[in-house]
Amino acid sequence: MSWFEWSIFFIAIQLIHSLATWKLYQKAGFNPISSIIPFYNSLVLMKIINRPWWWVILLFIPIVNLLIFPIVWIETIRSFGKNKTTDTIKVIFSLGLYIFLVNYDKNAQYIKDRDLNPKGGFEEWFGSIIFAVILATVVHTYFIQPFIIPTGSLERSLLVGDFLFVSKYHYGARVPKTVISFPMVHDTIVGTGVRSYLNKPQLPYLRLPKIQKIKRNDIVTFNWPADTVRQFFVREKGVKKPIDKKSNYVKRCVGIPGDTLEIFNGELRINGDKSILPYRAKPLFKYIAYNSKGISSQKLNQLGLYDFQRKFRIKNITQKSFDDIKTHILSLSDNNIENFTIITNSKGIPTEKIRKNRLSIAEITEKTKRLTLTESDYKNILSSNVVDSIVRDFNKTKSYNTAFFPNNITFDWNEDNFGPIVIPKKNQTTEINLTNLPLYKKIIKDYEKNDLKILDDKIFINDKETDSYKFKMDYYWMMGDNRYSSEDSRMWGFVPEDHIVGRPIFIWMSIDGINDGIKNWNIRWDRVFTTIHEDGEPKSYLVHFIIFCFILWLFNKYLLDKLIKNG
Repeated sequence: MSWFEWSIFFIAIQLIHSLATWKLYQKAGFNPISSIIPFYNSLVLMKIINRPWWWVILLFIPIVNLLIFPIVWIETIRSFGKNKTTDTIKVIFSLGLYIFLVNYDKNAQYIKDRDLNPKGGFEEWFGSIIFAVILATVVHTYFIQPFIIPTGSLERSLLVGDFLFVSKYHYGARVPKTVISFPMVHDTIVGTGVRSYLNKPQLPYLRLPKIQKIKRNDIVTFNWPADTVRQFFVREKGVKKPIDKKSNYVKRCVGIPGDTLEIFNGELRINGDKSILPYRAKPLFKYIAYNSKGISSQKLNQLGLYDFQRKFRIKNITQKSFDDIKTHILSLSDNNIENFTIITNSKGIPTEKIRKNRLSIAEITEKTKRLTLTESDYKNILSSNVVDSIVRDFNKTKSYNTAFFPNNITFDWNEDNFGPIVIPKKNQTTEINLTNLPLYKKIIKDYEKNDLKILDDKIFINDKETDSYKFKMDYYWMMGDNRYSSEDSRMWGFVPEDHIVGRPIFIWMSIDGINDGIKNWNIRWDRVFTTIHEDGEPKSYLVHFIIFCFILWLFNKYLLDKLIKNG
């Protein structure tokens, strides 16, 4: 719905409200005309039902208003003597229309000084729960939202199993576009698989004022532009969703509006210069290591490396033992029972499973091994005796493909040689032609909602022939630090400003083995309560937090009680 359509809807709601309550306003001693004046009628209604004025604010906050409206309906009918359980049921299930009957009921009398205390334990409990959910929804939507890192695309800057708090207010909290939605969840109701929202109606895009712009190399949370994802790194047909219900991603914003971005032989360049990442950023690159005597996995582990694969030969494999260890197997190198060879990650097969299944297993020491390393890892391994030599590996072969943005066969970009490409900026005008149109097609048609046609090799936007386009929004380029295990802008292109969710500010919990079952969880205490965007080595503020909580407890237990007694 457009703002004009919402204005018509708002006026219609005001008329319905007036028709349903004007006699009630009159009985309460107010001019019935006040029932039709927008906003003012809500303030008067709060006086009628003896509730605080700030409830009016809750009535106009999307999602939150779905919780507060039924409470206001109930409070309204109770202010006129309708206190039975059946009255409550009628007003809720009629979506407030039961108030019409109360309005035109000659016997309904206004109770000015009615008892506002809950009638029983259940009402008190229910009211507390509702307002706790309202408060949590406001915080979740406009201030701070928790997230968890599910994949290693930002390794080793952010790790799988890091629990983040994401600030909504740094970049300006986005008002939910989805008006009718279950509170405190994303796209499904937890544990049910049931969709948590209605596709319509939708609010137009609107953000609250921001306190800072997105800076180059900020880590940013955003909604995945390519509709939605159910399985990471598995290509599948997209599911159409509202923007705020698309899958949440966390990446590093390596390019901001107006930047020219290029990847040349694996080196990221911004505006012609090598991109200089913050100290805490730990980008991973591919290398090929050689050792004539074989490369020891144990020595690699001793160097703190874990982004590599291992090869094992199993002599006495059975279907039963294979089923037990298959979750640790990446692939089969040879499925011949006489030479059964598997590929695993750096952890290999757990010792307890080897013993349990009485496997005869031996690692094949390879003379050549592909490694994924940070620059510091590369320096460490170079100065060790683990390898004879090690070289950077990147994709030099350029061929027409549809795997990388703009997913068009006339572009031959890959993960290591990409661009150059200019990131669109709001109000910037760019030339468009049949050659570069694939770069901007999704922006023009899907993100900025224009009609785009090509007729007789001519470009028409909204039925007008054109050779240029003026962008309506800012766009960003998001990439993972672990670039060879990251599905990012190289695959699906620009991220529009209306897809931006917020700025991760600190890690409040970090669990190693989060995807391996609860018995395998290990808390990374050195990462708990660490900041994300600061310079220097990460520092945990867990002890500071515990001390703060202890001081707060002492204040509440002793000082506050003493002040109340003396006051």
